[in-house]
Amino acid sequence: MKRLILYLMTGLCMVSATAQNVTYNHDAAKQNQFTVAEIGSGSLTPDLYYTLLHSNYRKTAAAKNKLSFRTTVGIAGYWQVDDAEKLDSAMTKRAEIEALNVADRTGGALDVAWLAEGDKLNSKMADFKKNIDRILQLGGTPGQQTVWKEYYNVFKSAIKATQEAYMPNSQRKKQYLSIYADVSRKNEELVRYLVYLSNSKTTASLLASGYERENKNAVYAAEALARWRDACWSAMGNCVNQP
Repeated sequence: MKRLILYLMTGLCMVSATAQNVTYNHDAAKQNQFTVAEIGSGSLTPDLYYTLLHSNYRKTAAAKNKLSFRTTVGIAGYWQVDDAEKLDSAMTKRAEIEALNVADRTGGALDVAWLAEGDKLNSKMADFKKNIDRILQLGGTPGQQTVWKEYYNVFKSAIKATQEAYMPNSQRKKQYLSIYADVSRKNEELVRYLVYLSNSKTTASLLASGYERENKNAVYAAEALARWRDACWSAMGNCVNQP
């Protein structure tokens, strides 16, 4: 049964498809409405229909046709051609300038300031890191080393932020030089601290060695006793030899 229904529906669709064709029926009323709306010519028909149901539209349809608005817009646009061309020229020049600005202010491979100052700054950062690693070797505490590592991370973040910032290469170079000066100043401070740790370690070692010296009091006492005996025997001999 379902198959029979399917066959019937397929047949009806084929008959319907073959039966369709295109016909042309002229409608004067619709054509008049189109011409009135587009170019303002002709009249709206049937007149009674528009009088009763669309009175306001009937009175102004011809006067407000699209052609008049198109003409007004075209004239207004014509007088704006010169201004548009001037604006286009100005925007083109501005785009060229901005393209140069983007090339100058973009980091990465176009970071000319880093190419000039990067090696020097990396070398100073490496020295600073090396001195930080010496803190524990010279007797410093892990907490003290952590403080200096925080300074190191701050400088690394500053370098990264400068590399990624949207700024001219001239300004970027000033920032790199400023960071280099800060790293140098902190590194000098760290070197003084390392010297302090080294001196403290040396002093502590000397004090410890002083406390551990050998006790020779018995030797000194025996030597003193021997000298005292010699002096006594010498004195007694002089007394016997006198007349």
